[in-house]
Amino acid sequence: MSRRPLRIGNASGFYGDRSSALTEMLTGGPLDVLTGDYLAELTMLILGRDRLKAPDLGYARTFLRQLEEGLGLAHERGVRIVTNAGGLHPAGLAAAVRALAAKVGVPVTVAHVEGDDLTARHEGALTANAYLGGAGITACLRAGADVVVTGRVTDAALVSGPAAWWFDWSAEDHDRLAGAVVAGHVLECGTQATGGNYSFFTAHDVRRPGFPLAEISPDGSAVITKHPGTGGVVSAGTVTAQLLYETQGPRYLGPDVTARLDTVRLTDDGPDRVRISGVRGEAPPPTLKVGVTRIGGWRNEVVFVLTGLDVEAKAELVRAQLADALEGVADARWTLARTDHADADTEETASALLRLVVRDPSPDRVGRALTSAAVELALGSYPGFHVTAPPGPAQPYGVFASTSVPATQVPHTAVLPDGTPLQIPAPPTPPSARPAEPTASPSGPAEPTASPSGPAEPAAFPASPAFEARGSGGGAPEGVGGAAPAVSGVEPRETVSGAGPRETVRAPLGRLAGARSGDKGGDANVGVWVATGPAWDWLRDTLTVELFRALLPETRGLTVLRHELPGLRALNFTVTGILGDGVASGHRFDPQAKALGEWLRARHLDIPVHLLPPPEGTGT
Repeated sequence: MSRRPLRIGNASGFYGDRSSALTEMLTGGPLDVLTGDYLAELTMLILGRDRLKAPDLGYARTFLRQLEEGLGLAHERGVRIVTNAGGLHPAGLAAAVRALAAKVGVPVTVAHVEGDDLTARHEGALTANAYLGGAGITACLRAGADVVVTGRVTDAALVSGPAAWWFDWSAEDHDRLAGAVVAGHVLECGTQATGGNYSFFTAHDVRRPGFPLAEISPDGSAVITKHPGTGGVVSAGTVTAQLLYETQGPRYLGPDVTARLDTVRLTDDGPDRVRISGVRGEAPPPTLKVGVTRIGGWRNEVVFVLTGLDVEAKAELVRAQLADALEGVADARWTLARTDHADADTEETASALLRLVVRDPSPDRVGRALTSAAVELALGSYPGFHVTAPPGPAQPYGVFASTSVPATQVPHTAVLPDGTPLQIPAPPTPPSARPAEPTASPSGPAEPTASPSGPAEPAAFPASPAFEARGSGGGAPEGVGGAAPAVSGVEPRETVSGAGPRETVRAPLGRLAGARSGDKGGDANVGVWVATGPAWDWLRDTLTVELFRALLPETRGLTVLRHELPGLRALNFTVTGILGDGVASGHRFDPQAKALGEWLRARHLDIPVHLLPPPEGTGT
């Protein structure tokens, strides 16, 4: 029996997101299911430290505060709530929700999903959790749960699980499940799908974007939209940006299905409505990703302000004065940010920042002794000496790593509203779909490897057409990025017959392309997309791995993988190891690579004039 589309919304993209979002989504328009995503790699570390302090903690307590008002609203409107706020203790949060429901007098049934916690199998780990799929959520909803609480499931499972319940899909409905997974990936980060963190934000009013929702159809296609009257925008660009976020290759591997991102098609479906269709699915791999966090040691930092003249000499003096204090410290990194301007008319804009970050297994080496050494320089160092904040004690930092485990070895369990535990079997994986030597994937389980010049996937996963080494290999000096270079058997695209190469102009890549970047453990990804076919032809031929490294020199010496997604007019780059041990280790100035894409957009190269939009204010 066919059913109407499922209307499923999101009210949280991270632990600490807008507290009023749950109420806003429940009152803003009709919904069938409302989800909340609270978990990230850093969140698991935070919850792990909470659990050390009190074993009955380990879940996102902010969710309970949001639910005090929202639970009654959801019950009145018949909206099911599905959330991964259970973190490390889903049973504890489920019990807390029941207690809250009794307190506010709302008769709801609560179920939870568990089995992801594998900490006991990883000696010395603070947390270790397998990324489960949506089948446990489906089982809880089929049993009549009004609220479903999970631990570590994949972010997209919060949508694919309810979709499988709503339409009664089976584990073999790969195309339908893949469509729901793609919709879930768009929704999972909340307002990033409705104009938040969007490259072309100046074209829209994104001061307070509304949260997104999806209308999922029985065939797995979906329309991404938002409640009427809410801020922000839903466009092909905002949806593309989120589709590229924290992904790697064309295959987005998950515990329930492998979604083929290279089959995604986006079409306008009206104002603030974008239709996702054509998504193909394949069997999931036999393994699940396991995210493992550990206490890596202790860290501290001091930021010195260098004002006016002789900035480089002032920085060198501080480094020399602290050399003895840093002797024996395991890791000490200096970064000089030249934020100063010559002949500046404010003191702040005349100043540069010298940042010292220290890390060590012992808190003593990077604690008060070190920060006191920095303070003692106050009257005997460079002229104008001061720091941005008083030095503090050493703080513990975490490291994140991922491994994999056979799905059959994880006790995926749905605890139904009546307390009955229901074991969820691992989905069937045909032998032909099993990669020979998997590596960890950001979407959950294992993913085949790719080479810097394109996919080099196992025979069981047919590769996309090989990526040619097109464009300049020497960075972006003058003359690079204009007319497309000749490729064997292919005519240059940016030439006019009989007229030679078209005119180019030196401009930031961001005049033409959008980008979004993010982190997965120690790796970063940068997705880059354009809006038109001619611009895609140029981007595909020009932005090679070599040019990418030249534009972002901090990626030199690291493995950079490049993937083409023609249906999205997009390239996706993965930079291995640029984030060290992950966000919690404080390895970089931008530890989650959130702005790596914007740095790329700010770099200049030669762009064909006819591809660029007219300057603002020209009226053309």
